[in-house]
Amino acid sequence: MGLFDNLFGDKAADRRVLTEPEAFAGLLMAAAACDGHVDGQEVADLRAALGRMKLFADLTDGRWRVMADTLLRLLKRDGVLGLADRCAATLPPDLRDCAFANACDLILADGAVEDAERAFLEHLQRALDLDADTALNIVEVMITKNRG
Repeated sequence: MGLFDNLFGDKAADRRVLTEPEAFAGLLMAAAACDGHVDGQEVADLRAALGRMKLFADLTDGRWRVMADTLLRLLKRDGVLGLADRCAATLPPDLRDCAFANACDLILADGAVEDAERAFLEHLQRALDLDADTALNIVEVMITKNRG
């Protein structure tokens, strides 16, 4: 570790293979940012969604901050689609539809879908290799969930 890694980020950590929890959280981070900005409420919603999952049962606030800092650094460096692609490549097949559903839920929570959000969901569906029928069913359920 270099002298300034704590200040400027550990570049080796940016190149390593992400863990499953990091990949899952990274997809949600990309979903939250796909409209061009991530606000505090979106990050809080993301953290709350992760907190309800078995995959993140042992995620402390400290570990969340470290993970979020890493993912935000990757987001800044690689952009929304770059982060999504990196995370999708790491995520195992049995978590892909779950990640897509959670990403849809974050995007649809405000009741409006911007063009950038629609394009992101289409990109994510392809990156996760989800068939169109499954993706459409997930989106329809999330629209219904977030209608009220």
